[in-house]
Amino acid sequence: MARRPPQDEDGPGRLPRARYEEELRRLQIELVKLQEWVRAEGQRVVVVFEGRDAAGKGGAIKRVTARLNPRVVRTVALPVPTDRERTQWYFQRYAGQFPAAGEIVLFDRSWYNRAGVERVMGFCTEEEHQRFLRQCPVFERMLVEDGILLRKYWFSVSDAEQDRRFHQRLSDPTRRWKISAMDLESVARWEAYSRAKDEMFACTDIPEAPWYVVDSDDKRAARINMIAHLLSTVPYGDVRLPELRLPSRPASTGYQRPPKDLQTFVPDHAASLLAPGRGPAPDTDTDTAEARGHG
Repeated sequence: MARRPPQDEDGPGRLPRARYEEELRRLQIELVKLQEWVRAEGQRVVVVFEGRDAAGKGGAIKRVTARLNPRVVRTVALPVPTDRERTQWYFQRYAGQFPAAGEIVLFDRSWYNRAGVERVMGFCTEEEHQRFLRQCPVFERMLVEDGILLRKYWFSVSDAEQDRRFHQRLSDPTRRWKISAMDLESVARWEAYSRAKDEMFACTDIPEAPWYVVDSDDKRAARINMIAHLLSTVPYGDVRLPELRLPSRPASTGYQRPPKDLQTFVPDHAASLLAPGRGPAPDTDTDTAEARGHG
């Protein structure tokens, strides 16, 4: 199997940070318009994010939701099913998370767990796996027929780039939680996951709910491409919002704030960073860290 060399986040061919941030801002404004249209029109939107471990699904979801109303747009990342849930119809606990009118739900992994990790790791039987592949297209056609706008994205990452990201997560204390023994197992089972994904696509890439593949070796480009595509597939339009004006503050009626020494304030840690001889605090902003290769 040919391996593509790992690439620097800011290397040749990568989307420059300044251009990325400019376009991301523009797209996030459009996402707000989409949100208002969904709410005004009573639409229901479901977006599925799937792909390899460390392929960038979480980062894309974060950029989609960053400027949106959490009362309208909700992310669902279900934990391992309970003993009771294991006895239910497989799709049941996912269906319970679907949007009502005026809502958008983003699935950070979804019912496709059965076609991927459960299949490869032996967490389901061959009979359960085959039943899923038969039922899933029927299930999704029912969703679309009922008026749900269903979009499915597969984030594709090369094995070399995945290795690079795994190593970064292992060495970064703020991201160590993002990697588990199960994730590392995916390295040894790379080809098994590839075969499972190919079989899944063959059965579930249907006209009513096609798969859209996002090349995510360049995270910035992947986010821009995915968001732009999502917006292009939904016929949203501008919604006339009520005009709001900030009122003038009324004249004081004599209120006086209690003395500050009667309240407990948090210590001024920020002031200590300005002490003589103290260098600037490390920049822990996610995007800035990624600019240094911590993607």
